[in-house]
Amino acid sequence: MRWSGQMIGERDASALPGLETVEGLVRSVTTPEFAGMTFHEVVARSALNHVPGASAMPFDWTVNPYRGCSHACSYCFARNTHTYLDLDAGRDFDEQIVVKVNVAEVLRRELAAPTWQRESVALGTNTDPYQRAEGRYRLMPEIIDALALSGTPFSILTKGTLLRRDLPLLTDARASVPVSIAMSLAMPDERLRQTLEAGAPTFEARLQTVRAAADAGFAVTVFLMPIVPHLTDAVPMLDDALARIAAAGARRVVFGALHLRPGAREWFWEWLEREHPELVPAYRGLYPGASVYAPVGYRTWLAERVRPLLRRHRLTGGAEEEVETRAPRPGPVRGTGKAAMARAAAGDRLF
Repeated sequence: MRWSGQMIGERDASALPGLETVEGLVRSVTTPEFAGMTFHEVVARSALNHVPGASAMPFDWTVNPYRGCSHACSYCFARNTHTYLDLDAGRDFDEQIVVKVNVAEVLRRELAAPTWQRESVALGTNTDPYQRAEGRYRLMPEIIDALALSGTPFSILTKGTLLRRDLPLLTDARASVPVSIAMSLAMPDERLRQTLEAGAPTFEARLQTVRAAADAGFAVTVFLMPIVPHLTDAVPMLDDALARIAAAGARRVVFGALHLRPGAREWFWEWLEREHPELVPAYRGLYPGASVYAPVGYRTWLAERVRPLLRRHRLTGGAEEEVETRAPRPGPVRGTGKAAMARAAAGDRLF
């Protein structure tokens, strides 16, 4: 094992750009078991993240134990977050993984605050909590325990088959709080998956994880996303995917077309030009300029294809914009000093 360490607050001239003086950085680690990857262990000051009130996401709070993701999905919307560290949204996002080694300890402290009102917390909304790094760091068992002991409901969205390791813990947690599990599945064609999400488990391995969670009594949701125009939107492929998802015991499916946010857009475009240059003109029409979403016409066409298949396979759910968004709402009150303490006494959240 090769260790490249640095103490908190020191400057390391050999560190990656943006990580020379990252606050809370403990050390950077490479190991033979994770060839080509570097784990940057940091001491986090907070664990609970509040979702901005303007967001249409169906949750208010998240916990993200990792930044960057070894699943290496070319389309991942979170890629641009790595640029905040002066790392790139491409290869660095896949290989330079930030690990919040004390996340469970900080989370327990925040959940114990008198201002915490036990609102639902979402895991897996930014980068995957069951990516390969979790096999090394085992952060999720303590996170699950902290949430359950505090009486906080939570949900998990993952591509990771490592979820199966924690099914006994999740089953125990469900006795105390509502627990929701969702699996992200997008590429039933294995050749396509190997190029578009090279570090993620296979479609079949994820189906087996859905089956294990269903057998443990969870009503599993599958996110059939992204559906990639001209590559995974044919009726026979969609029908086959949904048949296999239903057979694995999933109850609900949320589907949606490819999003191309900044960071992901550039990386996906490189993939498209390399792997499917014949589709470049079509994509210029579907995602012109800085467009993030496929046009309404395409999304409507896609929904008309998928809805009858959901009914055929007796699956509930629907398009992401129909079942996974909500109207903007006000955020929590934040502040310091006497005014903040007065609001805390009145029940407002400070974090």
